[in-house]
Amino acid sequence: PGTHWDISYRDVLRDLAEARTIIDESEETSPLSPAVINNQKASISILQVFTYHVLVDVFGDVPFSEALDITNVLPSYDNDAAVYDAIIAQLDEAINTISAGEGSFGEADLLYGGDMAKWKKFANSLKLRMAVRISSVEPARAGTMATQAIASGVFESNDDNASFAYLDGAPNTNPVHVDLVLSGRQDFIPANTHVDILNDLEDPRRSVYYDENLGEGVYVGGEYGQNAPYGDHTHLGDIFHQPDTPGILMDFPEVSFLLAEAAELGLAGSAGDAERFYSDAVTASFEFWGVDGAADYLAKPEVAYATAAPTWQETVAVQKWIHLYNRGFEAWTTYRLYGYPEMNPAPISMEDVPRRYTYPVDEPSRNGASYQAAASAMGGDMKSSRVFWDVE
Repeated sequence: PGTHWDISYRDVLRDLAEARTIIDESEETSPLSPAVINNQKASISILQVFTYHVLVDVFGDVPFSEALDITNVLPSYDNDAAVYDAIIAQLDEAINTISAGEGSFGEADLLYGGDMAKWKKFANSLKLRMAVRISSVEPARAGTMATQAIASGVFESNDDNASFAYLDGAPNTNPVHVDLVLSGRQDFIPANTHVDILNDLEDPRRSVYYDENLGEGVYVGGEYGQNAPYGDHTHLGDIFHQPDTPGILMDFPEVSFLLAEAAELGLAGSAGDAERFYSDAVTASFEFWGVDGAADYLAKPEVAYATAAPTWQETVAVQKWIHLYNRGFEAWTTYRLYGYPEMNPAPISMEDVPRRYTYPVDEPSRNGASYQAAASAMGGDMKSSRVFWDVE
């Protein structure tokens, strides 16, 4: 938790705030057009919204209105629902500000190279994700948000993905490459929960997710919390060892799953649309991971929308969770929303799957009064406490 918290505030949000300050202070003398400047501000806003949205999703109440102020080293924590209110408004403003035919940061834009039409799709896709998040606590608002996002334009293919290009040389390589290769460690293996589900489905994505170090088509996952000799278990696939494997903020398969969820939840479209979006999502996932056979896979009774599971929640959650491999926060959130897929808890496990991160261990000593107030508001700084949208 501490690393996630520190990087989000110290690096990501601080840098974004500084970028916005530089633009604001130079705006009057800038040779750039007002439309380009507004596009730059919109791009920054979208990334700020994305970052705070993730912070709320994993922690709950977080510093927001008093955050990033160098004159206030003891910021209060804002209510998690209130933060969502504020960043949804900020996201709407960014969407409405974008001039899709104008430029922004050009090649300095590492997500889209200054293509503001794709930034707008990213913003709308993020809005759709947040709509699904709040659907259990604010269904009417969620429906309005989903309808607006879809009408304004969400991702339509994997070409729209919000993808961060890492480089093939340190220190700009994918962090997973750092852990798997540069660290020199040889102890990372996939968990049996993941491997067993994919084995049961004979999922073709296994050939990408995992190495065949145990033999062709043989995949064995390790048990959570137990001793798992590296040589006796499946290793991670080659794609995760590469230094320049892209980092994904959002992608088209996720958005297609969200459209299926929105249809079933009655937020946008009809339940009859859900099967089409589900099929689109699985097909796009196969394309994303570079494997063939999506049509045959979808024809399997244990995968087909009508027969895969007793409820749509389980059907969608399992396939969404499978696709989100290497994107742990979204996979975890999928489980928190729907309770699927079923996990393989270790025999020594004393707790259920966490509902949230606890706050960093140094927060009580660094910002004690604010921490105590936030912990009390959350019902205790515990892994079992729930963020506002995570209802029973």
